Amino acid sequence: MAIDGVALSLAGKTALITGGSRGIGAETVRLFRDAGAKVAFNYRSAREQAEALIAECGSGEFCRAFEQELASPEEGAELVESAITAFGKLDILVVNHGIWPPEDAPISEMSEAQWRRTMDVNLDSVFGLVKAAVAQMKQQGSHDGHAAGHIVLISSTAGQRGEAFHADYAVTKGAIVSLTKSLSSELAPEGIYVNCVAPGWVETEMSTAALADPVKSKRIFAGIPLGRVATPREIAGPVLFLCTPFAGFMSGEIVNVNGGAVLVG
Repeated sequence: MAIDGVALSLAGKTALITGGSRGIGAETVRLFRDAGAKVAFNYRSAREQAEALIAECGSGEFCRAFEQELASPEEGAELVESAITAFGKLDILVVNHGIWPPEDAPISEMSEAQWRRTMDVNLDSVFGLVKAAVAQMKQQGSHDGHAAGHIVLISSTAGQRGEAFHADYAVTKGAIVSLTKSLSSELAPEGIYVNCVAPGWVETEMSTAALADPVKSKRIFAGIPLGRVATPREIAGPVLFLCTPFAGFMSGEIVNVNGGAVLVG
């Protein structure tokens, strides 16, 4: 892939992208394949979308999908192992999966089951993914001055300024910001780059109901200076950039991709 003659290449790299069958994840899979990477991704229930994406991206030699729930550290580790088995190594981990319970839930009424489920999917599985991926990246090591690995975690504006009636989601995304900074300090000396992309509202299946609601959508658009929500590709692009040599002096960064929303919250 070339943009104005400048190549953003991941040739020779192998990436694991969680939640890759739809939305931001699917666009990231496409973009990484365009950049030359072999890509593994997981899906939970969207088998048809996953199979179509594999066919689009070059079949099993270059792109593999795994039906894998991500709701525990063990399941995160299992997915990393599947990706390594498929392609023999792991250079990049993009943690994109997550849930956002769409119904408003005041903290006085939020069920313990909802709280626990959000923590399991959005945070506990991330621990398992990162732990297993870092172990593999350390084993591979760096070569010829190149990075030993890249990890990009997907947070949210909710993790930076909170989100009323969605405290469970905001807590997990705030933890992702803190995890990014902690891991960068720990792993940068070993050549493993850890960064974070924090999207605002994006046009995906997860946001469809909120964006279709006249009252909620009016409030959403009022808080975005650019006056629109993002496309999935506008999030995937910064993720790709962070995994290329053009971001070779960036680690521990929270890259805001929100149309200016955080500044007016």
